[in-house]
Amino acid sequence: MKDNFDIFFRRKPALMLVALRKMSKARYGSVLAKEVDCTYSHAVKILQTLEVLGLVSFKKKGRIKLIELTKKGEEISEHIDSIRRHL
Repeated sequence: MKDNFDIFFRRKPALMLVALRKMSKARYGSVLAKEVDCTYSHAVKILQTLEVLGLVSFKKKGRIKLIELTKKGEEISEHIDSIRRHL
């Protein structure tokens, strides 16, 4: 696996974390993909990596998976958003 540090300095993963934090409710993968302007399959790949890192969790609701930030994900997304505002 790539160095975990790399994921935070790629635009789409950072935007996903910030988008999840701003709405503060569980999201569908397709909605999140549209918000950060990427394909659904790319979003799923990123989200799977974020799940392995303990930053997001998936909750099944019927056939649909909802995505939520974990406590760790919340903290990191807050830092990313802060850095983005400073730039």
